[in-house]
Amino acid sequence: MPNTYDSLTVGDTFSWSRTVTMQDVQTFADVTGDDNPIHIDEEAGKASRFGQPVVHGVYVLGLASKVLGRDFPGPGSIAVSLSAKFLRPVPVGAEVTIEVKVAEKIERHRHVRIRLYAYVGGKMCLGGEAVVIPPDA
Repeated sequence: MPNTYDSLTVGDTFSWSRTVTMQDVQTFADVTGDDNPIHIDEEAGKASRFGQPVVHGVYVLGLASKVLGRDFPGPGSIAVSLSAKFLRPVPVGAEVTIEVKVAEKIERHRHVRIRLYAYVGGKMCLGGEAVVIPPDA
């Protein structure tokens, strides 16, 4: 059941986790055309400053989009804006936890400002915010 504007409260939170596999990264590379070897080639990843292949930052942001559109507020949500900073790399094979928190209700437009975060091993790897129109019901 989606959360409506009226049912949401500042401070409400939701979190969800997923392990990102090499197949996930390869599929993302195939769909977007971003086949930077640092993401999809084991040797290139090992030779990089990170010492291993890393997940596309935009893929991690896409996981946050999944949470907003499917989980919280949920189906029917419409993104108005989305911004993020990529704080540290996410190794391929890592479990990523997406956390969202209602920061503000914007009465004039019935929008909601949501802080969003991604963590790997308890360390923040992405921080940002979204403004969404929650579903009507």
